[in-house]
Amino acid sequence: MNNEKRTEILGKDQEKITERIKRIENAIPQATLKDGRPFAIWDDVGTITERMNAFNVPGISIAVINNFELEWLKCFGIKDVKTKEEVTLDTLFEGGSTAKAITAAVLLQAVEENIIDLDEPVNDKLKGWKIPENEYTKETAITLRHLLTHTSGINRPDSMFGYEQGSEPSIEQVLRGEYPAKNDPVEVQFTPGTDHQYSNFGYVIIQKYLEDVFGENFSKIVEDKLFKPLDMTSSQFGYPSNKNRDKAIVPHNEKGEAEESGIHPSALAMGGLVSTPRDLGKFIIELIKAYNGQKSKYLSTSLVQKMFSSEVKLEPSKWFGFTDQGLGMYLIQGEKELFFTHPGTNMPGATCLIFGNPTTGQGAILMANGIQGELVNLQLIFSIVKEYNWNLWQ
Repeated sequence: MNNEKRTEILGKDQEKITERIKRIENAIPQATLKDGRPFAIWDDVGTITERMNAFNVPGISIAVINNFELEWLKCFGIKDVKTKEEVTLDTLFEGGSTAKAITAAVLLQAVEENIIDLDEPVNDKLKGWKIPENEYTKETAITLRHLLTHTSGINRPDSMFGYEQGSEPSIEQVLRGEYPAKNDPVEVQFTPGTDHQYSNFGYVIIQKYLEDVFGENFSKIVEDKLFKPLDMTSSQFGYPSNKNRDKAIVPHNEKGEAEESGIHPSALAMGGLVSTPRDLGKFIIELIKAYNGQKSKYLSTSLVQKMFSSEVKLEPSKWFGFTDQGLGMYLIQGEKELFFTHPGTNMPGATCLIFGNPTTGQGAILMANGIQGELVNLQLIFSIVKEYNWNLWQ
C-alpha cells in the first residue's frame, strides 16, 4: 500500500506535525463518564490500534484542523474484515447524524436567500403531506426553527426506520408510517418550543420541505447548493452507487462482524451522509471562516453566528458535555471560547464525530466503520485536544 494514501501532512512544519501525530496515536487515554461527562484517565493510555482492537473497530480516518487550515489527515485499519482491504484517505465513510449539520446549512442558505423563513409554519409549504395537527399545535405551529433545534415536539421515532427488504418507500410513506416503511408515523407529543427532544423525524420533514420548495430531490439539492461550491467531491447523500461502492467502508457491528449499510434509501437528511474527513474538513473550515467575517463561498457571517448561538440550554450531564443546542449544531460554551460539534451513529456499524472552534480555528473529524467507533472517537478526541492544547482540555 502506498503510504501517501494513508497519511497526508498539509501544514508547513512537517517534522513537528509528524511528531504530534505520533504522540496522538500512541497516547490514547481510557475514556469514561463521570456524572454524565466524558473524561480521560491519563495514567492508562494505549495506541490507537490497541483501542480499535479492544472495541472491534476495523477502520478509522482522521482529519485535524489547526490555524484555520487542514493540517493533516491519517487513516488506520481496514474497510472490511472479509476482504482486509485497507482504509485510505479516499475511503468513503458514513456520517450518521452528522448529516443533520449539512442539512441545516443547506436550509439556512435558503433562509439567507429569502426563499424561506425560519419562523413561518412548516405546513404552509409542505405538499401532499402535512404535519398532523393535534391539541399541541392548536396554539403554536411548528416552524423550521423548531425542527432544526429538536424542539418541535415530534417523536424520534422509537421504532427507528425499518423498511421491507428490496423496497424503497417514499418519503411520504415514511412520514405516515405506511408499508413498505416499517416505522411509527409522525406524531406531535408536546407543545412546540416547550421542551427539547431529539427527533430524526424533524430532519426527514426538513428534507421533504426542501424538496417541495425547490422541486428537486434532496440529494441533488445538497449537491448543487453545498457540495459543488465547497468542492466536496467525495460527499453525497445516499449509499454509493456501483460506480464508487468499492471506495466505501463496510459497517461492522459490536462484535466486529461485517454487515450491510443501514442508510435509509429515501429518508436521507437525518443520517444518509457519505463523506470523508477531508471533505467534512472543508465544510468546517468554511463555517469557521464565515463566522469570523472572512469571505465565504457559502453562508454569511450573520447566519453562521446564528447557527452557533444558543437556542436551547442543555444539561451537560445528559448530553455528553454539550451545553447548548444551536441551529443544527450542538455547542460547548465556556467563559471565553465556543466549540461546535455533532456526533453521528448509523446502525449497524458506522460512526462520525466533528468538532470545531470558530474563534481559534481548530477542529477535528473522526470517522469509523464500527458501531463502537464512537467510544474510540471519544478517546481519540481527548488525545488530539490535549496535544493541541484546546481550551476544551483546559
